[in-house]
Amino acid sequence: MKAEDYLSFVDAWEGRATIRTRPRRIVENDEKLIYPLSRQPLVLSETFTRECPQLRDFALVQSLYKFINDVVIFETEIVDRTARSIAKDNFAIRFPFACRYDAMTVVVDEDYHALVAMDFMQQTIALTGIQPIQLPLEIELSRAIPAALGLAPDHLRSAVELICVAIAENTVTNDVAAFAKDDTVKQSIKGLMADHLLDEGRHSGFWARLVRIYWHAAPEQDKQSIAQIMPVFIAQYLTNDIQKSFDFVLIDSLPIEETIKQALKDETQAMSFPINRHHPLVGNIVRFFRTSSMLESACVQHALADYLPAGGVQ
Repeated sequence: MKAEDYLSFVDAWEGRATIRTRPRRIVENDEKLIYPLSRQPLVLSETFTRECPQLRDFALVQSLYKFINDVVIFETEIVDRTARSIAKDNFAIRFPFACRYDAMTVVVDEDYHALVAMDFMQQTIALTGIQPIQLPLEIELSRAIPAALGLAPDHLRSAVELICVAIAENTVTNDVAAFAKDDTVKQSIKGLMADHLLDEGRHSGFWARLVRIYWHAAPEQDKQSIAQIMPVFIAQYLTNDIQKSFDFVLIDSLPIEETIKQALKDETQAMSFPINRHHPLVGNIVRFFRTSSMLESACVQHALADYLPAGGVQ
């Protein structure tokens, strides 16, 4: 895809962006879950269900707070930074005005998502009376992107930043989609996720198209250098160290005996997914490499061999 072939989605944004079209979501005081059980395996563990099932809702509320905290960090500190730089034409890779305009709509959307998330947290605190425990100051991308940039030669740092953000935006879109379909959670939560998904579907395509534009014009040597960095980024991005640390803080906040806390920590420690082609998010990442055209390059296929389906590129 060439830069001159890019078509802005301005009309779709004006007509469908959640900041333009969606009402405020009000959290309901009903019996439905505030956070999906499937996203917090701790509450499904053998020890938790046997020893402290009455603390399930507390754990789920805290997990929602962490999710909201992650959203705010992701939108305002990571996506916003790159999109704003592109929009203001301060990015090392130059894009035409149509791309920069769309990048500014991404900035507006992402900051709005963060605002909505903060509103939902305050509503939840008011409804439940549960204050957040200590929340992480960073997310996995806060470590993964600097790790990738540290391996890139100076002239490729912006390209690597662009690709890392694009991977994350495409991955989170599919993750939010699963959240929005969970019928066990409150309708306001599902609505919140559906709103987010409506915008993120547009964003994921935007980032993939920018990467296609860059990749189309990139020299082969630069492509090979970037390909070698991608496995490092993926391994850092998919680690669950921050989630595990949060779960330990959550366990320590529970009013239960120390022996039960230790048993819960032991079970949490054993819940990690191996970071390979079977990881639940790897399919989303591989799909991005395909839609962005990066997977058409032999160097990328070789670098990602451990993450591709057993039969290779489909």
